[in-house]
Amino acid sequence: QVQLVESGGGLVQAGGSLRLSCVGSGRRFSIYTMGWYRQTPGKQRELVATVTSGGITNYQDSVKGRFTISRDSVNNTVYLQMNSLKPEDTAVYYCKAAHPFLGIDYWGQGTQVTVSS
Repeated sequence: QVQLVESGGGLVQAGGSLRLSCVGSGRRFSIYTMGWYRQTPGKQRELVATVTSGGITNYQDSVKGRFTISRDSVNNTVYLQMNSLKPEDTAVYYCKAAHPFLGIDYWGQGTQVTVSS
């Protein structure tokens, strides 16, 4: 069992920055592929960025060059540094832990990010 708690969301003006954090607990947290996803009303949840246990990252095209995902395995924390934010980045952001072999996913409760124009 893995539990995830996100923080760091808020209201920011376009062009500004935010850093989201996701603290995980549970056995063998470091083996999980971690990801950030986002969702707006009426739309499906979409991948923003992922990072494997080995540090390999993947990004949605719209955030490449602006967002950076990283993980601190010692403190069981995953970060999403978001720079040059745009109004279209407004969404609820969710943290996900994906077991690399068992096909089991865990989700956090989400944190709201609002970017004003």
